[in-house]
Amino acid sequence: MWFKNLRLYCLTKPFDSSMDDLQAALADKPFRSCNSYERSTMGWVGPIGSNSSNAGDDKETIYSHAVGDYIMLCAKRQDRLLPASVIREAADAKIMEIEERQARKIYRKEKKQIQEDMGATLLPQAFTRSQLTHAYLSPKENLLVVNAAAPAKAEEFVSLLRDTLGTFPVGLPNSKRAPSDVMTRWLKNHKASNNFEISEDCELFNPLDGSNVVRCKGQDLSSDEITAHIDAGKQAKNLGVLWNNILSCNIGDDLSIKRLRFEEMKEENPSFTEESEAQKFDQEFALMTLELSSFFESLFAAFGGLDDPRKMVKVDDSES
Repeated sequence: MWFKNLRLYCLTKPFDSSMDDLQAALADKPFRSCNSYERSTMGWVGPIGSNSSNAGDDKETIYSHAVGDYIMLCAKRQDRLLPASVIREAADAKIMEIEERQARKIYRKEKKQIQEDMGATLLPQAFTRSQLTHAYLSPKENLLVVNAAAPAKAEEFVSLLRDTLGTFPVGLPNSKRAPSDVMTRWLKNHKASNNFEISEDCELFNPLDGSNVVRCKGQDLSSDEITAHIDAGKQAKNLGVLWNNILSCNIGDDLSIKRLRFEEMKEENPSFTEESEAQKFDQEFALMTLELSSFFESLFAAFGGLDDPRKMVKVDDSES
């Protein structure tokens, strides 16, 4: 289980639930498939492969999986795929048929009602699509790490976890030095710090005009062209880096991590070809969290450390 994108949340209160209490809470909100008239559903499944099944299976699902000090969770979302264009096309055909049959004009209010009725009629026939979102809790580091590129997807996971536990106070990480300023200085000096090396991707923006953006991929970031953009006042919004020759990623100015790759760590070891799915999961989970723990230490240090979690931007919570 190798994460590809990271959205970070800092716990503003210690997470002290036992594994038994956590399992019981997660088991109260298991994933179930959409019924005929639901557009989407979301719930918990087991984080390890075959355990990520519907709650109706005979074997009891284990909804959380701990390795060392880290706890893996997995949420499953199912959506019915019913594009608005399909509803409009069917509604337009219905409207035309009524107008011709009844020899009258249908106006906006009735058209809207026909569209709503057509959506309800077509919904049970729509295909479904399911997606898994993995995340792990690190109580010792006061972190929740969600494997998601989009903020909305990560926040959806956090909302489900909060609904499940009753309360889950977290805040978005806020560094003492602005990541954009630090990464811009790295580009200007052609050198990073804290075991980071600048790679070949970056996004620069004009702080006075957010639409003025330059994206570079596979480019020498020490070139005169990049220097000219920096001298003209542009700042780094995200930057591709290599850390400690172990992992590469793009760091965002909101401390999000995208395009995460663990260099040479995902090579399958011939001695583990007979491993079970659970054993392989544990091995990868342990390796990933070990390296990410050191990576986060360097990441936060590079930006001057994090503010007190209690002062961070809160993600909505019933007790916040």
